[in-house]
Amino acid sequence: MKNWRVNLIFLFFFLGSAAVISRLVFLQILKGDLNKALSQGLFASFNENQGERGEVFLKNGESLAINIDLPFVFVNPRKIENPEQFSLVLSQILDLDKDFLLEKLTNNSSYSLIKKKLSMHQAEQIQDLNLEGVFVSEQKERYYPQGKLASQVIGFLGAEGMGQYGLEQFYDKSLRGEEGFIENKKGTNLVLTIDYNVQYQAEKLLEKVKKDLDPEGGQIIVIEPDSGRILTMADMKGFDPNHYEEYARQGNLDIFKNRVSQELFEPGSVFKPITMAAALEEEKVTPKTTYTDTGSVKIGSDTIYNYDKRIYEHEPSMTEVLEKSINTGAIFVQRKLGPNLFLKYIDEFGFFRPSGIDFQEIYSQNNELRTARDINLATASFGQGVEMTPIQLIKAYCAIANGGRLITPYLVENITFSDGRIENLAKDKQESVISSKTASQLTAMLVSVVENGFAKSAQIPGYFIAGKTGTAQVSFAALDIKKEGYSDNTIQTFIGFAPAFNPKFLVLIKLDNPKTRTAEYSTVPIFKSLAEYIINYYQIPPDYE
Repeated sequence: MKNWRVNLIFLFFFLGSAAVISRLVFLQILKGDLNKALSQGLFASFNENQGERGEVFLKNGESLAINIDLPFVFVNPRKIENPEQFSLVLSQILDLDKDFLLEKLTNNSSYSLIKKKLSMHQAEQIQDLNLEGVFVSEQKERYYPQGKLASQVIGFLGAEGMGQYGLEQFYDKSLRGEEGFIENKKGTNLVLTIDYNVQYQAEKLLEKVKKDLDPEGGQIIVIEPDSGRILTMADMKGFDPNHYEEYARQGNLDIFKNRVSQELFEPGSVFKPITMAAALEEEKVTPKTTYTDTGSVKIGSDTIYNYDKRIYEHEPSMTEVLEKSINTGAIFVQRKLGPNLFLKYIDEFGFFRPSGIDFQEIYSQNNELRTARDINLATASFGQGVEMTPIQLIKAYCAIANGGRLITPYLVENITFSDGRIENLAKDKQESVISSKTASQLTAMLVSVVENGFAKSAQIPGYFIAGKTGTAQVSFAALDIKKEGYSDNTIQTFIGFAPAFNPKFLVLIKLDNPKTRTAEYSTVPIFKSLAEYIINYYQIPPDYE
């Protein structure tokens, strides 16, 4: 009886020892090169200590950033006898430069990472070759199923496991599980306000205008003006976050930046409705107020002209000032306000402060404008010499569209914790910056711009469309040229909302130096195409037969 018990104990000990030895053989011999690299920090990836990063989804549930097991290939250069031949074979399978591979295969180490995130076909091809010193394994990776779609919105997960750019960086602590309730080391999931279909359509339109007009850049924002939900944030210069290293290796870091909230520009005539809103609110003018236009305004040694030096001899009304985008009319309005009131409304519309978006952003103090010199106030009235980001501008226009109230634009609708709790992140409306009466008057004037002014091609049968064009000259300073004044480069913008008197969406389209003279021929047609798509997609009923 005693011998039986002793034998059983020895059997368990033998089996346990065999299991431990087998595991050690696997870890130290079969996967020794990989684990040595991991221990030295040469290969960054998810692991058990990091926990599982939260995932990101679009409005209707489409995945934007998820965690999956993906194959990768690495080598032990010390075991490779013919680097030249190996580099040729691997370059054909992996679509990598042969010289780059040769350098990887000849360094004096026991581990050299070749490529992450292989396709299953690539992994199978390499495994079938059974090359000595070449290994394929799997590792938990951050994966972006939509590729370039909304790439400047999402950003990417860097090699050190930290979010870089976009929402990956802005919500990094939440995604890593360092904020709020933490269970099983899982981060929180994010559900965005971005609508996949509208985003896709906007990016396709930017691709088309790139071919047609060859602008240096361009962005489209679509927002719900009453709530601040951003339905689309598209950039012409997309990148694939699954392969961010390739862009970084080329030194192309600027492509990761989201220009909607991280790049300043002078908006040009799309700013005129802001000037007009202030004067209407203060009852300095009405839509029917007229003035005498001489085609220019002289301020000290400077002379400001209308576009193309046009002169409107019939004493245009304030509505016509917006319809025809008359610079001298904007100056007339600004002078009616005076320096203090004009600057007060620019501040209250949010142009001297951040927009509050849940995203990285910059803003300008506009210190030169705030000196209140006559020439600076005059040019600012029509959008030159005043800096802002597109997200600041669209926030101000939302107040015109929704009856006068400022909103806070936002991208994340809710976050889901690992215990199933959901926290809604919708933003509350802010104070009114103009009255509903002023907003209604200005909206009617912007409808007239589309029906009678430079934005006629934005018209959609059955719907009242409100909108304004802007073609701004780009300063030499903005082009990093040490010279005063403005270049021939332009930024062309259109902002419109529909249905005008009960708007469901508001669109900003901005193109950097397209090959056409004005926004009337560049951004307005894009707006019409996108607005028609949105109206059909959301089945928005018409205003009239």
